[in-house]
Amino acid sequence: MMVLDILVLTVVFAAVFFYVLYGVIRAAVRDGILQADERRQQAGVGVNSSGDGA
Repeated sequence: MMVLDILVLTVVFAAVFFYVLYGVIRAAVRDGILQADERRQQAGVGVNSSGDGA
């Protein structure tokens, strides 16, 4: 029973670690996308609203 307990505990800790890592990476990607959008708006480069496709 002791080996099974250690295995289950290891799997639980690994799952928690990877879930937290997933959240950190997701937040970093979101923030990076928002920063890139802000820089594009400040530079005046963005979606062309004239409708000519250029």
